Amino acid sequence: MLTNQTIAILGAGNIGRALIGGMLKSHELNPDQIRATRRNPAMLAALQEQFPGIRTMTDNTAAVQDASVVVLAIKPQNAFEVIREIRQHLPEEVLVISVLAGLTTQVLREAFAREIAVVRAMPNTPMIVDEGATAIAAGALARESHMTIARQLFEGVGMVEVVPEYLMDAVTGLSGSGPAYVYMFIEALTDGGVKQGLPRPQAFRLAAQTVYGAAKLVLESGKHPAILRDEVTTPGGTAIAAVADLEAHGLRTMLINAVATATARSKELSLLKD
Repeated sequence: MLTNQTIAILGAGNIGRALIGGMLKSHELNPDQIRATRRNPAMLAALQEQFPGIRTMTDNTAAVQDASVVVLAIKPQNAFEVIREIRQHLPEEVLVISVLAGLTTQVLREAFAREIAVVRAMPNTPMIVDEGATAIAAGALARESHMTIARQLFEGVGMVEVVPEYLMDAVTGLSGSGPAYVYMFIEALTDGGVKQGLPRPQAFRLAAQTVYGAAKLVLESGKHPAILRDEVTTPGGTAIAAVADLEAHGLRTMLINAVATATARSKELSLLKD
């Protein structure tokens, strides 16, 4: 279904750029079916150089005219300004896909001041390397065909889960913000290796590959992480000694609380009004 769409991405930063690459690589779209906007002309020039043939512009109004799918990839704080700018220029049967943290489909429909199909999505930055984790949720007027389009759009850059919208704040706290937690973990592992005498470049590569490999093993084996942890922790060995230390210092509780804090912030953003 995606191959028949004209897609406008408003705010084509990292997420937008990743989506463009995924669409061109995974679907039979012609580049001229894609329109991308940014305020910075230099950034648009770089986008045009990376994806020859797509239409780039600074004018959001021009981008959405005749588009069948509009992706809102702008900052939540700028959402209502952009919606006021484009709402009178959207085609009648347009699908709006929002990646705006915290803003519900109901709030967006009210801002558009019309009955419009909205699908809410929460991707994360690993989509830049086609390893994203995205959750999508249907708004009140979104049909199954709309969800199929949204799923295809994000499957080009990773995996997709469909959730009810009331869980989107939790998704934001877990996978949306989660890469930041993992980057801190990799950084800390690297510092740990350096403290024990490893050169930093080697410690960094070993730490990053360890996290990547462990995650891949979880996904491909289908085993519970606790089982895989038990397979590493031999009696009286190094891993179990380290695990005991991590438990004593509350690693598990800190991560649970981090997800809760980010979820709460996402709920705060949902209180933004036009």
